[in-house]
Amino acid sequence: MAYKFTNSKGVDYYLHYRDVTLRGGRNQRIYFFARDVRDNALDAVPAGYKVVETERTGMPVLKKA
Repeated sequence: MAYKFTNSKGVDYYLHYRDVTLRGGRNQRIYFFARDVRDNALDAVPAGYKVVETERTGMPVLKKA
């Protein structure tokens, strides 16, 4: 089951990840929230991160703890 975060407006978001290749050839994992469950959904927040809601839009983002 994908990790679900409900913001203050009552909208559900699900945590996902994607592995990307940067310009210099280095690989990096990025985390993002989406309103629906897609491939590469995560079951929990990664270690060392916490979920914070942006004040203006209410979108959840991951922040290092």
